[in-house]
Amino acid sequence: MKFNSIGFANQIQQAIDACGYTKMTPVQEKSIALVRKGRDLLVNAQTGTGKTAAFALPLLQRMLDKPTDNSFGHPRTLILTPTRELAEQLATIINQYAQFLDFNIIATYGGVKCSGQAAKLNAGVDVLISTPGRLIEHLNLNNVTLSEVEFLVLDEADRMLDMGFITDVSKIIHKTNPKRQTLLFSATMTPALNELSHQVLSNHQEIRTSKKVNSTADTVEHVIYPVDEERKISLFMDLLHQYNWFQVLVFTSTKRQADALLETLKKKKVKAALVHGDKSQGSRRRALADFKSAKLQVLVSTEIAARGLDIEGLDFVVNYNLPFLAEDYVHRIGRTGRAGNSGQAISFVSPEEEKAVSRIERIIGTKIKRVFRRGYEVSQRTRFIKNASKKPKPQFSSFKKFKGKSKGKKPSTKKR
Repeated sequence: MKFNSIGFANQIQQAIDACGYTKMTPVQEKSIALVRKGRDLLVNAQTGTGKTAAFALPLLQRMLDKPTDNSFGHPRTLILTPTRELAEQLATIINQYAQFLDFNIIATYGGVKCSGQAAKLNAGVDVLISTPGRLIEHLNLNNVTLSEVEFLVLDEADRMLDMGFITDVSKIIHKTNPKRQTLLFSATMTPALNELSHQVLSNHQEIRTSKKVNSTADTVEHVIYPVDEERKISLFMDLLHQYNWFQVLVFTSTKRQADALLETLKKKKVKAALVHGDKSQGSRRRALADFKSAKLQVLVSTEIAARGLDIEGLDFVVNYNLPFLAEDYVHRIGRTGRAGNSGQAISFVSPEEEKAVSRIERIIGTKIKRVFRRGYEVSQRTRFIKNASKKPKPQFSSFKKFKGKSKGKKPSTKKR
């Protein structure tokens, strides 16, 4: 279905044309009409499938259909998202969609002073995009009021739960208009997310763009290199040199690992940068901008960059370590293979991470190819091969034991 066939206002259609959009993606085709009708939605779709347009365009149309005065600190649309980078990215994209409309779109997030954001809020806001923690700060300072919120979007909702934002999100939701329209967008489905959806959605409809829950894009090739933990840096440098990877995003589990890898890359004169929670917002912004503009060969990151970042033409994602949650593997490798392009997801797996491989294979519903590189044989290779030969269990089996509320499966990572 084409965008010009569904009757957007001229100002919105003009912006769609300026963005170069013509044909809808599956998630857009399934969601846009329902959003315009005012339905609450729970949308499970892979990253890189056009989720932002799926909710932003019809919500702009709904706001245009029912104009109101721009109130100081009283947004009509509230979009919650887990990280600063996502908040900035959403603001940039939605401003493009609203470039011919008289709407004020503001993003608030940590890492910068509240005062500048407060001034923008007091000047009037139609669409507010925020991380939960920073929005709680503005609420406590009376910089913003949510009683007039008509449209609430929880973007990357499962990630907000993983990061420990459930308390803040609940406080924020309770301050919004109970008659609001609510949309939950997520790349994975978890028991905790399912529970949240029943708490905040009213007579909602569930949308999936894949027959499998927590599926990965068909355009991504998955590969595992068994390797001892202490040899991962050497393996990465060898593969980087041999295959001349350009623009590769590397995920580590800890800041220490990220720092050590970056130090090695710089010693080898490889253009690289680092994104993690100890870096300032300005430093993180510059690193991402340089990577997107191809000034860097390697970007090293902790989990902070795993969600929603649209890096055009990214061919390689390397899991230096496997993530704590199997669902996070889906998000990490979702940085490649976007919008129908091909990509490679390469994971370095030590013997201690074997069980994590089984969980990942179970949740994505497929077995991952092993590549045993000469010179990097693991100390427990026989056990690894034996484990690799087992068929993954059905993907829903991990949900069978869930009863009631999710309790502390992972510690809070708000300050990541």
